[in-house]
Amino acid sequence: MTTAHHAPGETRPGGRTARTRQAVLTAVFQELGEGGFAGLTMEKVAQRSGIHVATLYRRWRSIEGLVCELLADLSSGVPLPDSGSLPTDLHTLARSIADFYGEARMSSLIEAVVSAAARDPQAAAVLRSFFSERMALATRMVLRAVDRGELPVDTDPEGVLSALGAPFCYRILIARRPVDRDLAESAATAVWAAACAGAYRRKGEGGLPADESPAVNNKPPGGS
Repeated sequence: MTTAHHAPGETRPGGRTARTRQAVLTAVFQELGEGGFAGLTMEKVAQRSGIHVATLYRRWRSIEGLVCELLADLSSGVPLPDSGSLPTDLHTLARSIADFYGEARMSSLIEAVVSAAARDPQAAAVLRSFFSERMALATRMVLRAVDRGELPVDTDPEGVLSALGAPFCYRILIARRPVDRDLAESAATAVWAAACAGAYRRKGEGGLPADESPAVNNKPPGGS
């Protein structure tokens, strides 16, 4: 992935609805670049896009709804690698995430979306749906690694990918410092090492890894 982002919707199919969506999301993207989230208003988006403000309110309801859809649109371009090696895939995905959020406008966007989700139930629902869909796609990467024998069979794919994404969230939202390739490399290295050590194995009965729990092995606790 490259850090040179195209205006959202550029390759969307034709039709009035698609053209309206493209014009609006492009306007939001440009307004964020010029004035940040604090200066973003429905009126400014309407003026820049040429779409009547009533249409914006009818379809998206709020600025929060707009920025959430913009995030979903832009993030759909982050590729999910399939190299045949999980450590390689983790590093590739981490670098793509770093490239995406390394641009100031992108980190401002995720800040805006998280802030919006805290205030607006619609924005919160959009954000949950977006991350659920992306997580469902990304878990295939870990499941393929399990099938190849790279990780224990009871590895939790969501645990692996959540751990990979956590350092980026911390850097952007808590530390409020730039995201870079060094962060990507350290995050991927740490997650791979932890996954190999069994840190993300699902827990079964008695807190043991699932394939070692008494229920799986049909043995009483402490039995032989």
